[in-house]
Amino acid sequence: MTSHTLNELIAEGVRGRYILVRSDLNVPLDGSTVTDDGRIKASLPVLAKLTDAGARVLVTAHLGRPKGAPEDKYSLRPAVERLAELAGFKVTLAADTVGDSAREAAASLQDGEALVLENVRFDARETSKDDAERGAFADELVALTGGNGAYVDDAFGAVHRKHASVYDVASRLPSYQGDLVHTEVEVLRKLTADTQRPYVVVLGGSKVSDKLAVIDNLIGKADTILVGGGMLFTFLAAAGHKVAASLLEQDQIGVVQDYLKRAADAGTGFVIPTDVVVAEKFAADAAHETVAADAIEASSFGANGIGLDIGPDSAAAFADRIKGARTVFWNGPMGVFEFEAFSAGTRAVAQALTETEAFTVVGGGDSAAAVRTLGFADDQFGHISTGGGASLEYLEGKELPGLSILDR
Repeated sequence: MTSHTLNELIAEGVRGRYILVRSDLNVPLDGSTVTDDGRIKASLPVLAKLTDAGARVLVTAHLGRPKGAPEDKYSLRPAVERLAELAGFKVTLAADTVGDSAREAAASLQDGEALVLENVRFDARETSKDDAERGAFADELVALTGGNGAYVDDAFGAVHRKHASVYDVASRLPSYQGDLVHTEVEVLRKLTADTQRPYVVVLGGSKVSDKLAVIDNLIGKADTILVGGGMLFTFLAAAGHKVAASLLEQDQIGVVQDYLKRAADAGTGFVIPTDVVVAEKFAADAAHETVAADAIEASSFGANGIGLDIGPDSAAAFADRIKGARTVFWNGPMGVFEFEAFSAGTRAVAQALTETEAFTVVGGGDSAAAVRTLGFADDQFGHISTGGGASLEYLEGKELPGLSILDR
């Protein structure tokens, strides 16, 4: 079976009906200030479609990883305040998830208005491994919709979780793919089937262990994998080079060596940086210099040097590969982009993605935050994924519970 879409739901008629929407409002905060509202903006179109059609919209979302009880620092309030500023419809926040506040606010909701329930992870049943516990929480969420409700999943970033607000609710209400989820699935299919070639994958971030499964699944599918970020030092070590005090996952060296051998046999080329920006310490103002990737300990800082970015030659080589591609998937920054001195590699990759004629996908929260931090606009890229870990699991070939339940 295939999932039903939001447009099908709206065509059926939603005026006066309670529509439960799982949104992704898991945004970064500095105290009570939203530092990147990309996910909030991405959630708006579906909420606007429903409220414009006269629905009474109940929104569930999570923020951070509270321990199954309310914690002020994980309240959705800052995110909802930003959502209300951006929305062209009334948005309010319930003080709880399925308690008195949620029930009373839902009962008084009018057509074309939205009510966001407080962080669903404030209830331990949301993430419970016990089906009955999750089911009981889902029943309480569903009860807020009355007798004629429907469910829309618009939070691709959570579809890899078998959580009450993602999986169990979908088994209890007529369920539909939100536009974000629908688009994400279509984009990821382009990266896994009928992919336009050459297909170039750019992987960065701090740890190679975070990307092992996706690397495993890309061997034989991608034409070229460009490796940057902290994970590059494990690749350098796997090639027999010393990396001084750079981030290194010693226990993954053998795994990487196996990947390199398998990739060579499967026709997938790994491109490892030939030069690295090495710093005296991990700090924005640290003294630094560019050295050959196989001579990191020959820098002025010796065995204490820390690689914090790919070098300019590598950045240029990566950009050339990207510009020659037909499809590009990028996940993970090339260096510590938050520090200006070590942002050039990430900037070069982002710039190349805006200049290539390829279909480009920026995946992962760190990559999305990087392009915005460095001054790029979302519409300069083919697609900026909101999926995070869920997108990686899709690319790993895993079944995602939140998607499979929509296909029932």
